[in-house]
Amino acid sequence: MSYAPDGQQYQPYRPEGQIPQPPQGDRYGRPYGRPPQGQQDPYGQPAQYAPHDQYGQQGPYEEPEPPRRKARGRRWLIAGASVLALAGIAALVLNHYEIPPFTDKGSAVSFGKTPAGEGKKNGNAPSANSKMLMPTGPAAEFKNSMTLPDGTHVAVTTLDGKKSGFKGKVWVWAPKEYDDPKFAKSGFPVMIALPGGAGYPSNYWMGTDLGLQTSISKWYAEGKSKPFILAMPVLNPGPDDKGVYWDGSDIPGQPKMGTWLTEDVPDLMKANFRTVKSRDGWAFMGSSTGGFAGLKAVLKHPDKFKAVIASGPDIVPDSSLWKGHEKEKAENNPELLAKQLIDGKGPEVYLAFQVGDSESNKKTLPDVQKFVATYGNKGPVHAELKVIKGGRHNAKTYVPNMGEGPVQYISKVMEGPVE
Repeated sequence: MSYAPDGQQYQPYRPEGQIPQPPQGDRYGRPYGRPPQGQQDPYGQPAQYAPHDQYGQQGPYEEPEPPRRKARGRRWLIAGASVLALAGIAALVLNHYEIPPFTDKGSAVSFGKTPAGEGKKNGNAPSANSKMLMPTGPAAEFKNSMTLPDGTHVAVTTLDGKKSGFKGKVWVWAPKEYDDPKFAKSGFPVMIALPGGAGYPSNYWMGTDLGLQTSISKWYAEGKSKPFILAMPVLNPGPDDKGVYWDGSDIPGQPKMGTWLTEDVPDLMKANFRTVKSRDGWAFMGSSTGGFAGLKAVLKHPDKFKAVIASGPDIVPDSSLWKGHEKEKAENNPELLAKQLIDGKGPEVYLAFQVGDSESNKKTLPDVQKFVATYGNKGPVHAELKVIKGGRHNAKTYVPNMGEGPVQYISKVMEGPVE
């Protein structure tokens, strides 16, 4: 049976009132022989015939059944979906290999609405008693490293440290609140995040796989954390390929990594972001060797930094580069620095430790416990220890647990956003 496109039975046109007669033919209903040329079939159309069959006869040609719209629509739908799927796969591949315009990596990034150093020129300078420090300039050249789902950017610049003489990369990130008009005249707290291991040529906190940036946004929304701006500098001046590292310190004859971390990096942040004038808006965070460097920085410079989150840290300097420099080594020993701070009665610092009970170095937990027992909560030194049950010596252990104690601990004593 043939069907018209709308699904109704097909009826060929014929003059009104004309009733076709069935053709005469063999027992199969096929006409005998071919009609004379020009003769029409009973429906008024020239007859068309199929090739001879096994009986030597020719049968009438039947038009193929017209395709149905639904079947055609399904084919177009499948074809369209296939094209879109292939396009999506291609876009992901091009994005992975960072081929424009499918990625914005490498594009210029600016933070905030007021260019660095322009506060006084356009009349937006804060009052003299403001707790907020406008960007002082000069503006750094930031390039996008990655864009997060909320539209914020992790950007990178190469900082030529004027005070340390060291030149290296620093990654930065600001929470979405930084560009919120509600906070347009507010200074934000800064957290300098230090990695473990080599910490060179990159700082692993700059990647989004560990979730540090998204966690800070989440913790702030939950009322657990300040909306920290992150500074993520390289920790060492070279690779840790022979067990050599610099303890985040100014070791004689070596690049001045202590000055780089505690002076050059903060100067970069002050030059490009609205920050907090006082030390109440400045903190460190680090894991392993980065935890040691952050702990030591706060104890050595309590006039500049108020708090640290130290995860699985070393407690004493142990770089092989200290050989022959015992005096300088002692000046960078957290135990001795804590004692000096207690004896000198201030200023107050807050040390939030977290250590897994399954750390690879079995000395880490007892060493931190001893430090807290000896120096913690005595005079200006305030300390808290979170033991992570089943926790191992890695950043994936430390980040989620930061939100369950350590980040609240330091956020309660820090300031920001402030006007």
